[in-house]
Amino acid sequence: MNEETSTAPKTTRPKPGERKVQILQTLATMLQEPDGDRVTTAALAARLQVSEAALYRHFASKAQMFEGLIEFIERSVFMLINQITSREEDAFKQLRAILVMLLGFAEKNPGMTRVLIGDALVTEDDRLQVRINQIVDRVETSIKQCFRTAIAQGKLPEQNDPGARANLFVSYVIGRWLRFAKTGFSQRPTEGIDQQIILLIT
Repeated sequence: MNEETSTAPKTTRPKPGERKVQILQTLATMLQEPDGDRVTTAALAARLQVSEAALYRHFASKAQMFEGLIEFIERSVFMLINQITSREEDAFKQLRAILVMLLGFAEKNPGMTRVLIGDALVTEDDRLQVRINQIVDRVETSIKQCFRTAIAQGKLPEQNDPGARANLFVSYVIGRWLRFAKTGFSQRPTEGIDQQIILLIT
């Protein structure tokens, strides 16, 4: 008599690094949902179909998960800023490209936008907001250097204050991020920038 043996399909577990990325991607996705004002570890674990204990095998705390998102934001934004400033010599082109990048990044990553404006961090560890503030300060420093270059290139009068111009530029970006999040991601941050960039940099 022939015996038929059935082999159950094997489920391959993600590698530790892959699971960490999966957790962060899921957290970012949940932050952009209508009820994403407070994502709990229980809800996150349920979405991933794992136990909360499984989450803590990869992250020591929920704050560390948010730190993972912040590190992604920081790495991505400054890599792109460096690419722009090294590729473009014209300061106005640098400023335009950086503005498009900062607003486009938010538009492509709605959940990350809520981290950038601090909305998702209200009930979390205070050090997370400090990290975001440091990123914004670094962005402003990069913009300030672009305005300095614009003055050196004769594109702006010497009496221009690079610090004041950079602060206005960053305040505009944060305002667009904020409106994007507060409208349920319906008001695109890149909308109308072709006209508004002229007011910001000239």
